[in-house]
Amino acid sequence: MIKLEQAVIVEGKYDKIKLSSLIDGVIIVTNGFGIFKDKEKLELLRYYAEKTGIIILTDSDNAGRKIRGYIKGAIKKGSIVNVHIPDIFGKEKRKTKPSAEGKLGVEGVDVDVLRDAFSKAGITSSERTAPKDITKLTMFELGLSGGNESSILRKKLQSRLGLPSMLSAGALLEVLNTMMTAAELKEHMAALKEAENDI
Repeated sequence: MIKLEQAVIVEGKYDKIKLSSLIDGVIIVTNGFGIFKDKEKLELLRYYAEKTGIIILTDSDNAGRKIRGYIKGAIKKGSIVNVHIPDIFGKEKRKTKPSAEGKLGVEGVDVDVLRDAFSKAGITSSERTAPKDITKLTMFELGLSGGNESSILRKKLQSRLGLPSMLSAGALLEVLNTMMTAAELKEHMAALKEAENDI
């Protein structure tokens, strides 16, 4: 497994599934050209670009190039690393016919090909030692999920941390695990409550 600080950007959910067998880190799906209209997701990509850096891994076809170009153009600050898969012709197992250009996408290439692509881009495991110890239970216990006021509380926390406002509880959980430990999150929540009591 390659442990990464950076968030990896892929096109679809099947790419994410394939990459999950190789990467220990945050993987964000653009939903193909959906990223062109998804302002909240773009904000999230900008956030990661500045905080940890992002890695763009799109298919090697024309659509993949357009998505990669769009993301690079939309993100003005931070670190972007491009990982490119080679042109391999064939058909994904779940599809009835090959893509328009006949090339395999991220989901269709072998894990060793992906590992090699990361290696060629100079990406190896980061030295990250902080545990990913914020769980769904942590979120629930802190009132960030499962309660009547949870979405309001999440928005307040997101504002405090400089995060996009429209994150789901699941997306927030992923982001928080790249930023801090459960103990640090509890400190932030305590400070939030204290600030509210002072009003």
